[in-house]
Amino acid sequence: MAASTAAQQIQHASPSVDPRVGRVLTPDAVALLQALHRRFESTRQKLLSARSVYQARIDAGALPDFRPETREIRESEWTVATIPDALKDRRVEITGPVERKMIINALNSGAKVFMADFEDSSSPTRGNMFDGQINLMDAVAGTIEYTSPEGKHYALKPEGLATLIVRPRGWHLSEASFEVDGAPMAGGLFDMALFAFHNAAALQAKDRGPYFYLPKLQAFEEAALWDEAMAFVEHHLSLPIGSMKATVLIETLPAVFEMHEILHALRCRVVGLNCGRWDYIFSYIKTFRRHPDRVLPDRSQVTMTVPFLKAYSELLIQTCHRRGAHAMGGMAAQIPISGDPVANEEAIGRVRADKLREVTAGHDGTWVAHPGLIPVAREIFDKHMPTPNQLHVRRDDVRVDRDLLIHPSIGTITREGFYANIDVCVRYLAAWLDGQGCVPIHNLMEDAATAEISRAQLWQWLHTDDQRFDDGDHIDFALFDRAIGSVAQRLPRAGLPGQGRINEAAQILAELTRADTLADFITLPAYGRLDHG
Repeated sequence: MAASTAAQQIQHASPSVDPRVGRVLTPDAVALLQALHRRFESTRQKLLSARSVYQARIDAGALPDFRPETREIRESEWTVATIPDALKDRRVEITGPVERKMIINALNSGAKVFMADFEDSSSPTRGNMFDGQINLMDAVAGTIEYTSPEGKHYALKPEGLATLIVRPRGWHLSEASFEVDGAPMAGGLFDMALFAFHNAAALQAKDRGPYFYLPKLQAFEEAALWDEAMAFVEHHLSLPIGSMKATVLIETLPAVFEMHEILHALRCRVVGLNCGRWDYIFSYIKTFRRHPDRVLPDRSQVTMTVPFLKAYSELLIQTCHRRGAHAMGGMAAQIPISGDPVANEEAIGRVRADKLREVTAGHDGTWVAHPGLIPVAREIFDKHMPTPNQLHVRRDDVRVDRDLLIHPSIGTITREGFYANIDVCVRYLAAWLDGQGCVPIHNLMEDAATAEISRAQLWQWLHTDDQRFDDGDHIDFALFDRAIGSVAQRLPRAGLPGQGRINEAAQILAELTRADTLADFITLPAYGRLDHG
């Protein structure tokens, strides 16, 4: 397909010609996307098939473990490439979708890093994905501005901006609006390549990358594919090989057993690993979906102090620092609570305790979802981490084996937790279907990861024999049907994001929960229901 034809096909997808498409999908940009797809799509599909084979083994009773064939990588001495100056201090990072106002506020926020997210906090409508690219182009150029409907004007400060890192979509997601040879392109390659194509030269001139966060890897071969794809783009754009840097989110259970291997596969460009805690909990549930001895209790009881999560975070710190890479902490999803100072102080207290745990454990930085939490996190890290990072904290005391990493979490399943999972998942999915991927619910900023926990827990509780509430009653589909049927009555009657799609979201959740097999991701069956105009 010629470059111009590809762009015309996407423009044809909406009732009128979309000027955003012409700005983003220039002929040269389309040529790069086509070349990437033809070079790497078959490998992506093979790696996605390997995920299914792996999960089938676990469903049959096998347990995750370290790979014997890569023992030499884990046991030999080597380090990753030198970390760029712009990324040596990452004590507080803020994340959010690639919306125009969000980008301006995040870059101005006082955080060291802003992760602009095409993935879990963005609903991948065609408009959102193209607007996101344009917003980032304007941000890199320094020209981004926004005026709210109320007339408030937003623009970048002249100095002190956060360093920009972009999170493309994971390997499992495709971009339906862009096809090559009759097949949709990998969403992650689409996001990464377009951002690099339009911004790499300007970022290189500022010694700012481009920098990326890589999500949902399950094996080091998937990291190697990212490395090859980035090298391909660097060569195509005449960039120095290794100039595009990456931080990898360790947010799947299989990946925790391959952290050394993932760092090694990306050793010329990787700068760190991140504890993607919410997706990690979801992955634990999904991996052990057929293991009745590893059913997790209410989400509220699965904190970072439970054994399998504590082991995961401490092993990540030890692994990263041994290899000269940053060990980033997890997300504080709390939102400041206005009008209730007591509840707000309790929430902020939980954030302080979480960030104190991270910095004293040896993390080099942390994530927050709201600008109001930046001073809280920064105060804790400034007090306990006077240096730019903690690469010198080796954590040689950490002793973590396979069994500790998969240790069952003790707790209870409550009716409140059961209903909360339904309500949170339906509320989030309704907003996502309506084009909003980051949603405040119960004073927490929920994204796809936390909705996935809710959805996966419901499936596991209902498909595992003899699961009971803490009052002794069985958890069964009769209760689920009543709860899902009354969800609209339990939610506020007005003002919810995606209010008009609540019933549709409830139907999707009901279908996925009743299915014999737990769907890999809720966003895959729901993707076709998005408005891609």
